[in-house]
Amino acid sequence: MPTVADVVAEVVRHYPPAWAEEWDRVGLVLGEPSAPVRRVLCVVDVVPETVAEALDAGVDMIIAHHPLLLRGVSSVAPTTYKGRIVHQLIKADVALYVAHTNADVAVPGVSDALAARFGLLDLRPLKPAGPGTPAEGEGRGAGRIGRLPQPLTLAELARRAAAALPATAAGVRAAGDPERLVRTLAVCGGAGDSFLADATAAGVDAYLTSDLRHHPAGEHLATGGPALLDATHWATERPWLDDLAALLRAAPGVETLVSDLDTDPWTVHAASPHPDERAPDEPAADDKEPDREG
Repeated sequence: MPTVADVVAEVVRHYPPAWAEEWDRVGLVLGEPSAPVRRVLCVVDVVPETVAEALDAGVDMIIAHHPLLLRGVSSVAPTTYKGRIVHQLIKADVALYVAHTNADVAVPGVSDALAARFGLLDLRPLKPAGPGTPAEGEGRGAGRIGRLPQPLTLAELARRAAAALPATAAGVRAAGDPERLVRTLAVCGGAGDSFLADATAAGVDAYLTSDLRHHPAGEHLATGGPALLDATHWATERPWLDDLAALLRAAPGVETLVSDLDTDPWTVHAASPHPDERAPDEPAADDKEPDREG
């Protein structure tokens, strides 16, 4: 029967820890290497909801994308948020392994799975792994750039993205001319605003990522950068779990499950009504009485 060490070896073969960023914390977090593994759950986030899902499913191991213990802690007491998770997993003999930025830069990796949702062709890295780094070469690096099978306007691409990505309350928002024609698209799973300049330098028509912020996005567009599409963090990384599960199923005797629990923290979305759709007796925002104290 496969062991924790066997499953770890299979993950390491595809996503070597040496490829991770220096600040990252990847690898085995919990679990005896010699413990048997019959069932694995793949998740984006290790949160109470996905831990409960793992315990209900009777898994022996969780493989997560986001580190549970990214920053140092002085206690894992069960009275703390992360400590409670650690205690639950240890008591249930559930191992925990993390593949984060090492999976981001891999080929195929997190952004390859995202690019596949759009059928992108002729893929290349948005930001290639740096010279002299362990991940250098063979097309590895952050994000992906590719050509759409057929051109779409930005508005059409936003609708395509909302349909192609896992559903979330927030959906997908776009910035730029809705009629702008998009032939080439850059994508980056997770927070990708640090690669805005790379998307501009690559000359793509649009860039899809998550966690875009007001000022960097506005300045990017004002200086002629490509149109932007902003999806939720979870939605851009969830597609990779299917690829991860597929490679783990190659290990004899391991049943692999994928969590579809939406761990995006934003759970409600209300679109602003069009001015023409406002109720007749509802004043426009600019016409409302100002708040008064007292």
